[in-house]
Amino acid sequence: MISFQPTEDQTLIIDTVAQLVGARVAPGVRAREAARGVEPELLAAATELALDGAGYGAASGGQGLGLLTALMIEEELAASDASVAFSLPGFMPFTVFLDTLLSEEPRAQRMPELLRGERLGALAWSEPKPCAERPGMVTTAVTAASGYRLTGEKCFVGNVERAEELLVLAQLQPEAGWAGLGAFTVPQQAPGVRLLGRHATVGLDAACFGAVRLDDVAVGPEALLGQGAALTARLAEAFARYSLHVAARQVGLTRGAFELMKGYAEVRKAFGKPIAQFQSIAFTIADRFIELESARELVRRAAWAWDVGKPAAQCLQWSAQAIATAHELGMRAAEDCVQLHGGAGFIRDVVAEKLMRDAKQLALCGYTAAQADQLAAGLGLGLALDPATSLPTPDTQAVFT
Repeated sequence: MISFQPTEDQTLIIDTVAQLVGARVAPGVRAREAARGVEPELLAAATELALDGAGYGAASGGQGLGLLTALMIEEELAASDASVAFSLPGFMPFTVFLDTLLSEEPRAQRMPELLRGERLGALAWSEPKPCAERPGMVTTAVTAASGYRLTGEKCFVGNVERAEELLVLAQLQPEAGWAGLGAFTVPQQAPGVRLLGRHATVGLDAACFGAVRLDDVAVGPEALLGQGAALTARLAEAFARYSLHVAARQVGLTRGAFELMKGYAEVRKAFGKPIAQFQSIAFTIADRFIELESARELVRRAAWAWDVGKPAAQCLQWSAQAIATAHELGMRAAEDCVQLHGGAGFIRDVVAEKLMRDAKQLALCGYTAAQADQLAAGLGLGLALDPATSLPTPDTQAVFT
């Protein structure tokens, strides 16, 4: 029988994270939001504990504890502030994607410095609008004598202001549509790379997302990490794994919303008794707890599948199901938390309104619920992996990465 209850080692790790959350994460939620960034002291404390390296193998410089353990850590962090994990190197999409795309030797060379926080990168995937002329991306990569030249604009790029390197997805073979992508590493200081500013997002205020422009940026042949059908399969895997990280944060947020609404309902009185004793409120709280447990189990089942090496199609399908469920239930829990607090839930004195804003933006990070449903449906019907529907393309909806 498979059980996703934490092992003794995982319990020790979660307890350590809980102590960090209690001492540093929870008390600084509003200050972090006002500063629009995670305080360096918190980042240093998390790096010292090597929390975000838990899910990576020893060859990559990680602890080799598996994706399941990493997601348990992220749930614990996000129960107080979902934005924190976006600033930790091992939980960033750049690191997840690089670990997936690199072969063994370059992975061993490049990953340890990323997990130690000595170098940060950003994934440049989404674009402001779909390509009108053909399927695929507007950003292009043209073969040149010295390598490639990249031109285009990317948006919703996480940590773009802090990154020293970009992982840029560009159209290398226009005639192949979405199957003609190439993945390139680009130094942010390269001539022609221009930051266009930070997005003023509604939620996840402490997480930084922005836009970047590439004007005929020259890179060498070694910058190309993959292309064609082989890249498509790797991208689907990388997006699924990263989106599971986001889904775990959504589960953590759901837990935070549940605990907040339950605590409020136990102390708020109406007609002489706690409102938790009224059937309509009691049923709402019970339903949100059932959904929290369901989303958590689906996320952990998908992580376990990746950890034990289940077939890729099964891992992708279980991941898609978990991602869609976590986002839908997270938003519902956050909305109910606000509703249960009444007018007080929509002012800054109570953290309920922040949970609702964060839940909506989390649902736009990596695969959205609709995109995950599309992927799960295609796999369930036995359809071939089509990059136009198995990847979160700008044609369906641009996403935060």
